[in-house]
Amino acid sequence: MAGRLRRLGGVAFRQQKWKSSLSTQAKMPPCDFVPEKYESYPYERMQKIREQNIAPSLKTYYKRPLLLHQGHMQWLFDHEGRRYLDLLAGIVTVSVGHCHPKVTMATQKQLARLWHTTNIYMHPAIHEYVEKLTSLFPDPLKVVYLTNSGSEANDLAMFMARLHTRNFDIICLRGGYHGGSPYALGLTSLTSYKHGVANGFGCTTGVNGAVQYPRNFLKEAYQLIRERGGLCISDEVQTGFGRTGSHFWGFQTHGVVPDIVTLAKGIGNGFPMAGVVTTKEIASSLAQNLHFNTFGGNPLACVAGAAVLDAIEEDDLQKNSEDVGTYMLLELAKLRDKFEIVGDVRGKGLMIGVEMVTDKDSRCPLPAEEISQIWEDCKDMGVLIGRGGLYSQTFRIKPPMCITKRDVDFAVEVFRTALQRHVKKAAAK
Repeated sequence: MAGRLRRLGGVAFRQQKWKSSLSTQAKMPPCDFVPEKYESYPYERMQKIREQNIAPSLKTYYKRPLLLHQGHMQWLFDHEGRRYLDLLAGIVTVSVGHCHPKVTMATQKQLARLWHTTNIYMHPAIHEYVEKLTSLFPDPLKVVYLTNSGSEANDLAMFMARLHTRNFDIICLRGGYHGGSPYALGLTSLTSYKHGVANGFGCTTGVNGAVQYPRNFLKEAYQLIRERGGLCISDEVQTGFGRTGSHFWGFQTHGVVPDIVTLAKGIGNGFPMAGVVTTKEIASSLAQNLHFNTFGGNPLACVAGAAVLDAIEEDDLQKNSEDVGTYMLLELAKLRDKFEIVGDVRGKGLMIGVEMVTDKDSRCPLPAEEISQIWEDCKDMGVLIGRGGLYSQTFRIKPPMCITKRDVDFAVEVFRTALQRHVKKAAAK
């Protein structure tokens, strides 16, 4: 279809064929979706606006940042019509797929009915949603406080725990990331997120590259904490909603029941919502005084959240995460066995980390500039992946849960090609 004019809704445009010197080695799966014609500002003007009007702390990926225009399920389209397989899902946020029709239709319908009313009034959406959400949790986790972001949810969870126990110290794992708010930053030991000012008192230390707990680690950790009068909080912002495949929530994989669970990202498929789920007893601690959230439980958010739960069930996305995720892990493991610089392939379901090293004996992180080149090559061939780890040495692969095995074949072949190019360059030096 390259070079041929196509029409959608009366608008003519030229479908772009992705050009790359390596494209013959990795054939992109077909996609019937046709994006609309991009009609906003030129790329150069967008760059200038970003430089002048958007805070510099909000950094972009890639040497030439992508200007994305439209999305459809596991695919993203840039302003020139180029198509990309999204293996990062808006930083693990697009759970059921970009612009999933069920979620889109539900929110459009609610948009015409009622956008917002604060939770001082009752409305159907919040009650229908929390009943549906809490049905997915074991007893006694049946009380929900809805918020706007994962950072806010984690802050609130810590606040609840401190109120309930009257203890203040909090322990988390090194390399974890739980948000950018003051409380949450106290749980983060990654240098790139620290700003040199005091935050998060009483905190002792994810984004660490999909590291799995050793067997029975959580059970023993929970026991030690509870013996000392503490509460256990499970951050399910990335691991929840079926992404790990075998269970709906990550904590279920380890046979434990937390005291508090935090949710965000995939909860709304990109809609800005989050929540804290806990027991009635712990939640009552927050009711001693006024604690109010203007947008928590917004009608539009609750409708989006309910549609996401329906889509996960109806599209069997938890099972797809298990099947396709396992397939991808096995295919990537073949690259680990073939390439000395692939130090580890780990994860569960569609939550995968590929750790890059100089060699398997030393396991020293591959230098940042070399990782960046592999990363850029994957993007140039149409695959978007993330990065994480203490030294940003781990590729994060956490796609929309609707991804297929055919997509995996394409992604793995792209990654293989990028690795081969790197090895060839290194040998030539």
